[in-house]
Amino acid sequence: MRTTVITLVAGRHAHLRLQLRGLTRSARTPDDHVVVSMGDPAVAPLIEAEGYPAHTVTLPAGGPLPPSAGGPSPPSAGGPLSLSTARNVGAECALARGAELLVFLDVDCIPSAGLLGLYERAASDPRHGSALLCGPVTYLPPPGPRGYDLGRLERSVNPHPARPNPPAGTIRTGDEYDLFWSLSFAATRETWTAVGGFCTDYVGYGGEDTDFAQRAAHAGVGLRWVGGAHAFHQHHPVSDPPVEHLHEILHNAAVFHRRWGRWPMTGWLTRFAEAGLARYDAAADRWVATAAHAGRGRGRCLDRDARGNSVGT
Repeated sequence: MRTTVITLVAGRHAHLRLQLRGLTRSARTPDDHVVVSMGDPAVAPLIEAEGYPAHTVTLPAGGPLPPSAGGPSPPSAGGPLSLSTARNVGAECALARGAELLVFLDVDCIPSAGLLGLYERAASDPRHGSALLCGPVTYLPPPGPRGYDLGRLERSVNPHPARPNPPAGTIRTGDEYDLFWSLSFAATRETWTAVGGFCTDYVGYGGEDTDFAQRAAHAGVGLRWVGGAHAFHQHHPVSDPPVEHLHEILHNAAVFHRRWGRWPMTGWLTRFAEAGLARYDAAADRWVATAAHAGRGRGRCLDRDARGNSVGT
């Protein structure tokens, strides 16, 4: 099965380097790797310097990803990043290059040695191959002065507690679609086509993963949790709540509500309301920003899960 990894990049260069090196050490290396550069001119030279055989697709610049310890993000030359569009472009490119299995790996994630092989085995199993395939993700602590040791990462396995973590070599059937996230997942060509890709009505930050999972459920596409397909999420600071993304989150929440009839990211919406930054307008059935948002800085630095709930690191 021709397996292609897809990664979106805007900054996070140190994280990308470790992901590429992790893939090189994989027990089953990818047949192809499509890296979508979101307006970041440094991506292609970085990949070339690593001597790594990736295919780079460059999209126009938008807003940067949040900064990380790996270095500053490139400056914004437009509006917020369209993560949905970038993922769809990456998938289209991979399929045009002959991919049979798409493995989406967030730029912050280093794959375990067995990740690709376990995704491929699940995709080849007629009981599971038509489903979305999700692996457990471990959030790493900040690296020491020498950085992360790829040879010792597997000793750090401690998956996110809010998501299933089946024993290695097993596959769990799930129906908890709201737990889906795009940090690490796989889909066959047929499954991707059945879901129809990510909805591009979402802009910037938040909501598109939950929408994608709802599209899958609506299309009758199953959900599987693949035991042992571990990914390791490199540490970076994020805000809790992400005040700098308030307007994007409110916009995306409204898009999701319009499409599915319920509010997503309730953890963040509640935190914004508690901080006086947003309020729910019951008469209009919408969330709106308040004047208190003006001049507010970033919130506390924590990691977060896909529903806007904080995860301390």
